[in-house]
Amino acid sequence: MNLILVELNEINFDMVKIYLDKGIKLPGFDAIIGDQLLKTRAEEKYEEIEPWIQWPSVHTGLSYDGHKVFRLGDSINSDKKQFFEKVEEAGYLVGAISPMNASNKLQNPAFFIPDPWTKTPSDRSFLSKALKSALSQAVNDNSKSKLTVSTIIKLSIIFLALVKPTRFIPLVLYAIKAYKKPWRKALFLDMFLFEIHKTLYKRKKPNFSTIFLNAGAHIQHHYFYNSQYVAKPELSNPSWYVQESEDPCLEMIKIYDEIIQSFLSLPSTEIIIATGLSQKPYDKLKYYYRLNDHEFFLNDLGIVFSSVIPRMTRDFLITFNTSEEAISAEIKLNKVMVNDTFKLFNDIDNRGKSLFVVLTLSDEITEKTQLNFESRTFILKKHVVFVAIKNGEHQSEGFAYFSNGLMKYAPANGSQVSKIHNTVLNFFRISN
Repeated sequence: MNLILVELNEINFDMVKIYLDKGIKLPGFDAIIGDQLLKTRAEEKYEEIEPWIQWPSVHTGLSYDGHKVFRLGDSINSDKKQFFEKVEEAGYLVGAISPMNASNKLQNPAFFIPDPWTKTPSDRSFLSKALKSALSQAVNDNSKSKLTVSTIIKLSIIFLALVKPTRFIPLVLYAIKAYKKPWRKALFLDMFLFEIHKTLYKRKKPNFSTIFLNAGAHIQHHYFYNSQYVAKPELSNPSWYVQESEDPCLEMIKIYDEIIQSFLSLPSTEIIIATGLSQKPYDKLKYYYRLNDHEFFLNDLGIVFSSVIPRMTRDFLITFNTSEEAISAEIKLNKVMVNDTFKLFNDIDNRGKSLFVVLTLSDEITEKTQLNFESRTFILKKHVVFVAIKNGEHQSEGFAYFSNGLMKYAPANGSQVSKIHNTVLNFFRISN
């Protein structure tokens, strides 16, 4: 008997229920929304209700106070053992596709392809190494909508090698339909990763595997106001961003429904489908931007640094050769003001020889928005690229489904999300 954990990041099952109640046919979700669907809870402090904190909780069985993994990519610095290693050490074969903020410490994985933001190795196969590289470039540069020639070649090879031929035409047609509908780019990536997992699961036959799907979280964050879950007329997106007639959330739910049906149909396989946390609508629109050239921007401010690594949307990590350089950079970044009123970077985490920085401005940036630094003035719009409008924010409540063979190991309804870890260990009869 095998086990698959589907990390269906941040999906609101109560939103899915609304569509089911309206008569939308969703046989996959319909099958799991019932007595075997439990509620989970994440952290209580808002700044700790982040997916890159909650998924390490699932992986390690520890709440944030126990694992202390606070930033995306920080899992590589953690000494806490994850269930990947525990299951492998018990003699089982383990596979993972893009587990969020997880480090690869496996000795001989069936497959391991890290998330695009965590600097941890993939398994040793050529295809996994190529996919890791391609995903990192595609996701971290996605606000510029640019894929390098190398990335296109790698993705094409992987597509031909790991996607079932009968799925070629449907996926290519969907990719074509993604033109001018950016939410479909994220959904295509999840569909692609699902096909890869399906092929590798069949070929490598791991006893335990995980797959992390993030398009739904992205779509809820940016298109919640277009869903039937948000019924307030004052909460709407501008028509230049998305037409009122579009419902990306429903489109996402329908695609996930097909994926869920596929997992539920696997023979001799138990399934956990967990969301980690969920979302609620913001009370007003928030605009997200990121720097269009991190290195140029930092050099232009006279900041001395070793490297800069973009993270999700607005975040980036700057490394330095000395802690003095980090302090100097922090001082300068704190002086970068918008219209002499707001800090552009209001969240700077000094870690000694590195800074984790968030572009916190959430107002619309226009041609008149000025960037002020010391005695210099810039047009801010020239230095940033629009990412999206934000409709949804995180909330602690999550959802988790456990198939029949797992219910005796399932945590109590309302348990901390970290308790899913124990379900995995108990299934494989591993003591924690």
